[in-house]
Amino acid sequence: MARKQGSHADITGPKVRAAALRLFARHGFAAVSMRQIAAEVGVQAGALYLYTPDKQALLFELMRDHLEELLADWRAPDAAPVAQLEDFVRHHIRFHLDRPELVFIAYMELRNLTPENFAVIEGLRRDYEDRLEAILRAGQQAGDFAVPDTKLATMALIAMLTGVTTWYREGGRLDRAAVAGIYWDMVRKAVAA
Repeated sequence: MARKQGSHADITGPKVRAAALRLFARHGFAAVSMRQIAAEVGVQAGALYLYTPDKQALLFELMRDHLEELLADWRAPDAAPVAQLEDFVRHHIRFHLDRPELVFIAYMELRNLTPENFAVIEGLRRDYEDRLEAILRAGQQAGDFAVPDTKLATMALIAMLTGVTTWYREGGRLDRAAVAGIYWDMVRKAVAA
């Protein structure tokens, strides 16, 4: 299906995505109707189909775009594994704290993807996990890290780092830089040789 082109579409299309994001994060994908998304945007329900084929496409695009942006936004610095790992940790926390609704959807709504869409999202997630695992392996080979299972460590570290979005609130006891520093210290100690 061709998407609508033009200045009105350039405004309404992002509004549709933003409304879907808010509603999916607040109520869950299954509980949100296209009619609710249309009401949030201020258009007739039928008009949504000018911008997206269906609700599944909206969910998939939100997840895919989030992961593609995450992958594009971080490249391992040309540095030793310890410095690469620190950069990964700080980047992951910063990136995810800027997008808590997307993070919530990316983890909680996987079950609502079609098998084809799930395969694409799973592939993007695996690409990101592979980057962290490569750092852990390089650190093992350099004698910097003692990780008995790099795949398991990768999964545990990503879960820990992503979990910050469930409790962190702006204006709280710790600012983002302090949280990233404390998390880096915990990660460093968890993998240290």
